[in-house]
Amino acid sequence: MKLCYQVATPDVKISPSVTSYQGDIETSFKELSEMGYEGVELMSRDPKEIDREHIKELAEKYKLEIVMVCTGEAFGQDKLKLVDRDPEVRERAFERTKAFIDLASYFGAGINIGRLRGHYYEDIPREKTYQLAVEVMGRLAEYAGERDVVIVIEPVTMLQTNFLNSTQEALELIKEVNHPAFRAMIDIYHANIEDKDLYESIRESKDYLAHVHIADNNRKIPGTCGFDFPKIIETLREIDYKGVLAAEMFQIPDQKTAAEETIKFLKPLLN
Repeated sequence: MKLCYQVATPDVKISPSVTSYQGDIETSFKELSEMGYEGVELMSRDPKEIDREHIKELAEKYKLEIVMVCTGEAFGQDKLKLVDRDPEVRERAFERTKAFIDLASYFGAGINIGRLRGHYYEDIPREKTYQLAVEVMGRLAEYAGERDVVIVIEPVTMLQTNFLNSTQEALELIKEVNHPAFRAMIDIYHANIEDKDLYESIRESKDYLAHVHIADNNRKIPGTCGFDFPKIIETLREIDYKGVLAAEMFQIPDQKTAAEETIKFLKPLLN
């Protein structure tokens, strides 16, 4: 398994709510490389505002693999939703997601869809929203597959959306979309809240799991709260997961300390 850290690209406004390494991107890459990280997951907002050539050059310079493009701030800062009630917003979200796919293709990475998917509305039948999601995810998976990009759908807690909260709900959607470019991811922080059994969810995801987000159960530095990380890693090995563990957490007490303590704790477990 490869240990990576999430890094915000320059188009993302610096904020304590952004769960990524932030600031000058060369400084971020340099510091994470020196700590021993093997790759980065980019937290992006709008690919059109990104100098992709420069970022690729920096990744090569600091020997970091770009493994994933996370789309969360397209919702967080721009309020785009793929199943929005407004067709114009849905179309903008769809085009933005295609731009994320193009960016990921350039880097040889995947993309994550979390909050960008949107949510259920009280006055719209849930089945209508769900079928809209199946349709739009199918179109995006087709577009991604043609560009050798994998989309991973991320279940997130009810605190952020009422749509696709558990690993099991995400797996149902993946099976309905039924496209090899549309896969699963687990964020252990979210799964611990929404799933009955985190370890069983990992096992159930065996044939679909393509990405994992890590933080402790307070969404801070791994090893500082209640998660049993040796058991989590053991369960991932049990299903023969050989992908990425991407650290995504609140940068507390500060981002450099969070990143240093994360790799200090996890690297021995992975080795």
